[in-house]
Order: sequence, then C-alpha cells, then structure tokens
Amino acid sequence: MSSSPTADDRFQRGLEVLDQIGGPNGRAVVNSLADIAPDLGRFVVEFGYGDIYSRPGLTLKQRQIITIAALTALGHAAPQLRWHIDGGLTVGLTPAEVVETIIQVGVYAGFPAALNAITVARAAFADRPEAGNPVSESDIRPEETGEERYQRGLAKLDEVDGDAAEHIFAALADTAPDLARYIVEFAFGDVYSRTGLDLKTRELATVAACTALGTAGPQLRVHLHGLLNVGGTREEAIEAIIQLGGYAGFPAALNAITAAREVFAARE
Repeated sequence: MSSSPTADDRFQRGLEVLDQIGGPNGRAVVNSLADIAPDLGRFVVEFGYGDIYSRPGLTLKQRQIITIAALTALGHAAPQLRWHIDGGLTVGLTPAEVVETIIQVGVYAGFPAALNAITVARAAFADRPEAGNPVSESDIRPEETGEERYQRGLAKLDEVDGDAAEHIFAALADTAPDLARYIVEFAFGDVYSRTGLDLKTRELATVAACTALGTAGPQLRVHLHGLLNVGGTREEAIEAIIQLGGYAGFPAALNAITAAREVFAARE
C-alpha cells in the first residue's frame, strides 16, 4: 500500500515546479519571507506549487494564462502579476499572448485594470527582450462599417455562447439597449474576434477573471457554458477554479464551483 505524500514530498515537488516557472530567480520571493513568515513561504511552495500547479489537468502555459488573467482582474497584486508574466514567458508564452490575455480581461475588469496590467507587462518585456515583440499583427479593421462589426460580433457571440445574445437583448431591451449593442460590437466583434488567442484560451481567461472578481456570478455561468461550447472540458473548468483558490481565495473558488455545478447539471 502506497503512503500519502509527506510535507517534504510536497515541498520538493513544489520547488521543482517553482523552478520550472520562475527560472533562476524562482525562489527569491519565498526566500524573502525567511525573516518574517517562513511558514507562509513554505505554504506557497507546498500548496501553491506542490499541490496545485503540479496537478495534471492543465499545462503550465494554461495555468500561467489563468493566473495572469486573475491577477489582472484583481487589480491589486502588481508584484505577483509581474512574477507570473515572467513565469509565463519562461514556460513558453509569447509577449503577444500575455498582452492578448490582458486585453481579454479588460472586457470584464475594465480598462483601468487592463492599463495597470500593461504597465507591469511593459516592465517585464523590457527585461526580457529575447522573448520577442509584444505587438502582434493588428486585428483592427478601420474600413469596416458599424453594421459589419456588429454582425461579426453576433456571429462570434453565437459561436461562444449559443443563445446568450437573445438573453442579453431581452434583459436590456427596456433599459439600456445600447449597452447590449456595445457588448456585441466591442466584447465580441472587437476583442473575441482577435486572432492572438484561440477561443478556448479566451474562455479559460474569462472564467479566471470572473471567478477572481467574485461579483460576476451570472457572467461566470455564461462563460463556463462558453468554455464547454468551444472545446474546453469540465475537468479543465474545475482545474481553473481550483487554481483560483490560491489567488482569489477559497470563498471565490467555492462560489465558482457552485456555478460550475449548476452549469454542468443544466447541460446533462
């Protein structure tokens, strides 16, 4: 009979993952806690990396996308966001993918959160010029009419969320129909239609952002459906939420699991 892993097993496994993500400076943050809260440093390694990051349900690149999205949405963790942007580059994300993730989260957390995250990303890229150019080919279509943009948004919304467009318009028709149109034109016509990330990755980032925000339960349910609609699995959804327990806290993760349970039941 195999025995359960010990704390030392978890700690060593966590250090290995931490080194994969953080490279030569991966342990600096943990070491910096030695004089005031060494047990907190150990918890970060054992739980955050030994237990969570080492789980097989997502790749390290996916986990870094999820963490960058969540920390961007939270808006108050610039040092941790910087560390995870660096970590994303180390495990194979391109600067353009990092920027695209931040743009995606801007739809849900707002432009100030996105602008603050871009400031953090700019500093990370300046220190890692070998990672490449953060500016991908522009997806903006200056010659496009408003109606063409709107129709592209409707088509993308239908691809991601199915009949969500009908619910959006029904909910806003009597109070703010222009808001519904902006959701279609901007969120889906402009942002979701960009080529920098595939739809599954966009939905993973969105689930992470809505979980971290903690105030977007209905939208989280819509995007859990969306993740499943574009090729994500229930296991990936659950893994993303479990990971957020370490970054947005257990209450946020528990609320998101409740939302996921409802979504899964509705699809059966």
